[in-house]
Amino acid sequence: IGCAEPSELRAVNVTHWGYDGGVHQGRLVVAAAEADNTVAIFADIYGARFPIQQIVPVDRYGADDQASMRANNTSGYNCRTVAGTTTLSNHAFGRAIDINPLHNPYVKGGTVDPPEGAPWADRSNRRPGMIYGGDAVVTAFGARGWRWGGYWSSPDYQHFDK
Repeated sequence: IGCAEPSELRAVNVTHWGYDGGVHQGRLVVAAAEADNTVAIFADIYGARFPIQQIVPVDRYGADDQASMRANNTSGYNCRTVAGTTTLSNHAFGRAIDINPLHNPYVKGGTVDPPEGAPWADRSNRRPGMIYGGDAVVTAFGARGWRWGGYWSSPDYQHFDK
C-alpha cells in the first residue's frame, strides 16, 4: 500500500531506563536514514534517565497500534494510515516514533487516544514517563531535526516525526 520496503528500514537496539528503575534493552524499527540519529536520540534520553516502559516492534502486537499503545509500548515503524484518514502515517516510512503512548496520549477535544490514557491527558499532574515541552526527550529529538506532536493544536504527546 506504499509503506517503506524492508530495505529502507533498520532495526536498532537502544538502552533505556525502565519504569522499574532498571536498565533495559529495546528494539525500534526506523528508516535507514534515521538509524544513527535514533541511536543518538535514545542515548541522550538514557543519559537523562527518562523512563520508558518498553520498546518492542509493533509486530509483537500484530501491528495493532491500539494494542501497542494500551501496553505503553514505545515503537517506530508501523505500516498504517493517520488515524481517521486514508493518508499514510510517517510511521509507515519509519520516520515517526511514539514514546510511552499510554502516558502521553493524543488529545483532540474531549477524545483521548488511547482511551485508557485519559488519566494522563491532564498534563498538570506530572508523573514519570510523561513528556513536556523543553524536557530532555523533546530536546534530544529536536536537536536532530525531529518535531514533537505535543506542540500541535490537538496535541499528540507521544509522537515525534521527521
